[in-house]
Amino acid sequence: MSKERRWNPEGKPRFTIPFFGLSVSASAVLSTLRIKNLALVSDLTLELSSGFVAITGETGAGKSVILGALNLVLGRRADRGMIRSGEEACLVEAVLDVTGVRAPIAAFLDEHGLEPCDGGQLVLKRAFTAAGTNRQFVNGSPTTLATLAALGGWLVDLHGPHDHQSLLQVSRQLSILDAYGGLESKREIYRNQVRLHSTLAASLTELGSDDRTYAQQVDLLRHQVREIEVAQLKANEENEVIAEHRLASNAVRLLDLSTVALEALGDGDGAALTVLSSVGRALTELTRLDESMRPLLLAHEQSVSLLQDLRTDLSRQTDRIDLDPARLMALEERLNLIQTLKRKYGGSVEAILDFARQASERLEQLEGRDVEVARLGAALESAKVEIRFAGLHLTKARQALLSGLNAAVSQELETLGFRQGRFSAELISTEPESDFAADGFDRVEFQFAPNPGEPPRPLRSIGSSGELARVMLALKTVLADQDEVPVLVFDEVDANVGGETAWAVGGNMARISRKHQVLCITHLAQVAAQASSHQVVSKELITGRTESRIESVTGEVRIAELARMLGGGAAARAHAIALVEEAEGAG
Repeated sequence: MSKERRWNPEGKPRFTIPFFGLSVSASAVLSTLRIKNLALVSDLTLELSSGFVAITGETGAGKSVILGALNLVLGRRADRGMIRSGEEACLVEAVLDVTGVRAPIAAFLDEHGLEPCDGGQLVLKRAFTAAGTNRQFVNGSPTTLATLAALGGWLVDLHGPHDHQSLLQVSRQLSILDAYGGLESKREIYRNQVRLHSTLAASLTELGSDDRTYAQQVDLLRHQVREIEVAQLKANEENEVIAEHRLASNAVRLLDLSTVALEALGDGDGAALTVLSSVGRALTELTRLDESMRPLLLAHEQSVSLLQDLRTDLSRQTDRIDLDPARLMALEERLNLIQTLKRKYGGSVEAILDFARQASERLEQLEGRDVEVARLGAALESAKVEIRFAGLHLTKARQALLSGLNAAVSQELETLGFRQGRFSAELISTEPESDFAADGFDRVEFQFAPNPGEPPRPLRSIGSSGELARVMLALKTVLADQDEVPVLVFDEVDANVGGETAWAVGGNMARISRKHQVLCITHLAQVAAQASSHQVVSKELITGRTESRIESVTGEVRIAELARMLGGGAAARAHAIALVEEAEGAG
């Protein structure tokens, strides 16, 4: 019978997390985003810096296109209605610097047959047509949408009104709790025990098959082992047999050619040595008459010696030629046997011998089934004890984290306008008898109560996109060190807030940007003023068509944009300057 326990403690935070004064760069940066033929965008390239990037502009200018483009390049569903009117296809390309990213990008690319990152740059590309055709690429290599989405899940978290967010997944929330408390090593100890248990259970199940199946397995293994043993194979034997068979099958031809060569070298009429003998007599007489001819006589003698050695060696080799038909047949049978065994058990003699070794071990195991079943059963029970010990230890450690996490997030929510809001991480624990989950006996659910007197509700059931975005922002602030997603994009995080709360929203984003790259689409000057870089989206009429454009602003141009967001006029400009100065002072 499984036992279920719930923890949802109240209390003061166990520790606080210092954000100011940190000088750690984001582990990955979205450096370039190119958008072509999407909504109001004809062809736009957005260059982005690290840190906190604010994206502003008048309503309808096309700020949401940036979020839509990111959704596309991260493998989300494509809507053909997004293609620019009059065009047949659209394209989005993102370049990310992943030099310091924690996720195993290089191994993932290699596993999926994709090109590695050049200079730490990961290039994601997505194109789709009005006919519904999708094409996607990673570092220039074609891939699937699922692969694109997997990479996107590691690198970018989108927090908008209609976006899938990683923090809403219950499984992800448990990983976040573990990361918050540094419990990864305890979780890995538990997982190792679960893996061992699964291996032992599989072996026990295989041994515990019915008698008929068991007998069939034993008979088959005995036949396989016996067949290979009878063959008496030796390592590297195949090459030796092939070489000997080649000689034996060509024996008659070899003997004929050798005989012809020996006769040509021999002492008969017209043979080489006979002819050379006549040449030698002539050179001897020439040397007697003219001493300068002696070198020629010596050269002749050397030639005769070489040919005599050649004839001797050739005669020796000829004597070794075996015309035994029985030996040739035996070699052919041996080769046929080796080929037959290769088809059954492996592509080489070495592979066949390795198969025989494994089959012998398995046969020995099956023949001692009763002993092995008892051994595996005992090992399985021992593994269960270790799993329960590791699982309960992990549960206890997680329980100890709840009050600190709840208080820390609630404190951040208070600064974001939820003065009486309450965040609650509820841990639900079950001790199963079997079927052990990979992450332990627990599941966690992040919950939120925006108003006093209301019960906390799961994050996924929060209806207001503005509320949800601010809860996400509070979580991201508290978990800035532990959250492994390096690029965070916020949209509508400032919905229904203003003044002091808006300033707090911007401050939180500035803090998070010390460990992550933060992109925020905002309508509030109090938020945008605290960004380390500022992009403004606008639209204009070009050759009779409306197009969105975006540009980075600094100095007076940025002050003018902040003043516009504050309502315009001299007072708004003065307010904008004050906001920028305050943000610079806080930084």
